[in-house]
Amino acid sequence: MSDDPIDRSGLRPHYWETVPLTRMTQREWEALCDGCGKCCLNKLEDEDTGEVALTRVACRLLDDATCRCSQYPIRRQFVPECIQITPKSIEKHAYWLPETCAYKLLWEGEPLYHWHPLLTGTAESVHDAGVSVRGLTVSEHEIDDDEWEDHIIEEPL
Repeated sequence: MSDDPIDRSGLRPHYWETVPLTRMTQREWEALCDGCGKCCLNKLEDEDTGEVALTRVACRLLDDATCRCSQYPIRRQFVPECIQITPKSIEKHAYWLPETCAYKLLWEGEPLYHWHPLLTGTAESVHDAGVSVRGLTVSEHEIDDDEWEDHIIEEPL
């Protein structure tokens, strides 16, 4: 997986099918990320219904071409409100995670999609399947907060 910024080498075969989220190593947990970029899109939550709408307005650190955080190791220095998904926090955050998110799927007892990099061996498979936000975003620096509603999108599935 040389094109993959996540080191997926040397992981237990199909570990996500047998190892509970809370028992995964840090490398295994990180390897669950499919690189779609959807979690880095700003969302609007209806205070009355709790419904979450996805916008194409991306975090200022999202690289639109790669769908990866441009400063991942130090992202919280730039975006203190960046939420880190962990086995302990998944229950609290699952409601707003993308429908295709491996963390959410496994937490709900669902399998990974056939295009997931852990199954295909390439990080490009998420983009090839058309489920990433590659080329669909605008930076939050370019859009005023009060205009985010104009940028609501359906999740690429």
